[in-house]
Amino acid sequence: MSGAQVKPSSSYINVPPAAAKPAPNCTLVIFGAHGDLTKRLLIPALYNLIGAKLLPDGFRLLGVDRVEGDDTSWRYELRDTMEEFTKDRTAEFYTPVIDGGTWNWLTDHAHHVKADFTDDADIERLRDMVSGNVVFYCAVAARFLSVIGDQLGKAGLLEQKDGAFRRLVVEKPFGANLGSSQALNKALLARADESQIYRIDHFLGKETVQNILAFRFGNGIFEPLWRREYTDHIQVTAAETVGVERRGAFYEPTGALCDMVPNHLFTLLSMVTTDPPNSFNAESVRSMKQAFLESLQPVRPENVVRGQYAAGSVRGRDVKAYRESPGVAPDSDTETFIAMKLEAESWRWSGVPFYLRTGKCMSGRRTEVVVHFKQAPYAIFQDTPVDRLAPNNLAFNIQPKQGITFGISAKVPGPRMDLAGVAMAFRYEDSFRQEPNVGYETLIYDCLVGDATLFQRADNIDASWAVVDPALQQWATGRSPPDLYVAGTDGPEAAAMLLRRDGREWTSIAS
Repeated sequence: MSGAQVKPSSSYINVPPAAAKPAPNCTLVIFGAHGDLTKRLLIPALYNLIGAKLLPDGFRLLGVDRVEGDDTSWRYELRDTMEEFTKDRTAEFYTPVIDGGTWNWLTDHAHHVKADFTDDADIERLRDMVSGNVVFYCAVAARFLSVIGDQLGKAGLLEQKDGAFRRLVVEKPFGANLGSSQALNKALLARADESQIYRIDHFLGKETVQNILAFRFGNGIFEPLWRREYTDHIQVTAAETVGVERRGAFYEPTGALCDMVPNHLFTLLSMVTTDPPNSFNAESVRSMKQAFLESLQPVRPENVVRGQYAAGSVRGRDVKAYRESPGVAPDSDTETFIAMKLEAESWRWSGVPFYLRTGKCMSGRRTEVVVHFKQAPYAIFQDTPVDRLAPNNLAFNIQPKQGITFGISAKVPGPRMDLAGVAMAFRYEDSFRQEPNVGYETLIYDCLVGDATLFQRADNIDASWAVVDPALQQWATGRSPPDLYVAGTDGPEAAAMLLRRDGREWTSIAS
């Protein structure tokens, strides 16, 4: 690979987990071979799986796209993107060196197929190129998901026979509201069984997200506190410092709510709040998540705050207003920030509010879930100012910090019984060896081996949309402009008031 550092394959140091076995022989067909998702996330993930010896010798990769190309040109295109990762430490996947043997193994098994998935003849030709176990990955715009499912179904490519599996992987967004979600699921399920469909949310590929379940159910000391008697409220935050950049054309019809809430934020919330499953098999976990999602009450529109960033400065970088971004209407009312208050009617969580927020061009980059426990009585600490008696909270740090932070009160050294807030922190980098990872490795491997635990069922998706649908319906009939907030701040003032009216505050983003 010209321009990149290459080290011999014998020095590659990744090893598979002791319990992990290589996936079965199969063909992975990626629709959208030339797209950013394929080049920047899927290919690096496959590269890591090869290094970990989790792909079988009989693995084949077919990149399907209507763009002209052949095996050689596509491999060079993928190589160029991989070379970028040796130079950019801020990239989704950074590695200082590319392992020559691992890369050659990948490209030897990768083939380009020029085909239009809307063309019956091209799909028929694709059918003649695959046999046995096949996974079809839709790395394309959401509007094409039902089209691909229909075309594969008509061509018989989703039929499972002779002991071979056929699976279909679809990326979010899964619809744009409850009605379109139901229509998409109906279209896909007309061509494939639910067990064949893998609705992927890359947040679930993050170790820190999976660790939420491990922490909750692997440590008996916290479960007794995980309920309404001891929990005051829960906050979920996904704040970004970047704006829409050049994705305005995509973002305009989507907005922050549809882009983030029914998938990423609800994924995090359900991981923290679900009841213990009977086991960690796919249906047990997904059924317990479904039970929680069904307990969530439809959001009241007055408990939703929409915001849009105006010109400002984010960490010393001047930022233009969202309406000045390429592909954005000058009078756009699309939200780049959303905050909401939700409640659940369940024995465990009745009366415990959930506050969710996400936004672009904010004061800091932070994704986390914070469980705020009820305050200890003040009676025996009368000499300690109330604001010095720190609330107990447990934060699941997803990014950029990765770990868990436990906030408690401790005595300040000295003769008086004076308290101050302190933090007990676990950080992944302090306890575990870090390897380049884009978050798709586990998800792709699970799909190849048939483990659907980290994937969404149709009823999970529809239940999520049902919660936010009242707000979407109100906006569709009488959409008011979003509240403006200066880029580099924590969002509009109305978001702060959403909690203050309940006597609460958001956790800090910038710190």
